Amino acid sequence: MLTSNTRLKLQGILRRIAHQDEVSLGDRIYVQKFADRDATVASWLRTARRLQRGPAAAGVDQLLTALDLGDVDGDAKAPNNPDDDLGDWFSGAPDWLRRS
Repeated sequence: MLTSNTRLKLQGILRRIAHQDEVSLGDRIYVQKFADRDATVASWLRTARRLQRGPAAAGVDQLLTALDLGDVDGDAKAPNNPDDDLGDWFSGAPDWLRRS
């Protein structure tokens, strides 16, 4: 559980990431440390990185962004790839939704 001071500090850093403001390496490491241990912080970080890329396109891209699913850095694989795995598509999903 995060203290209110820690949460506010994390959200301030994430806001700077989302708005493409300058963020120090130390701040990025600080956020990543919490993101590795807390699913909520990881979700906040993915959202900030998506906002950093710009507004989501309409349709499926907007839905994936709203549901916090898919790859943050865009499509890593080509569409209709026979090696594509549905489990990879849900990589950003909460633990209860991933396959075991």
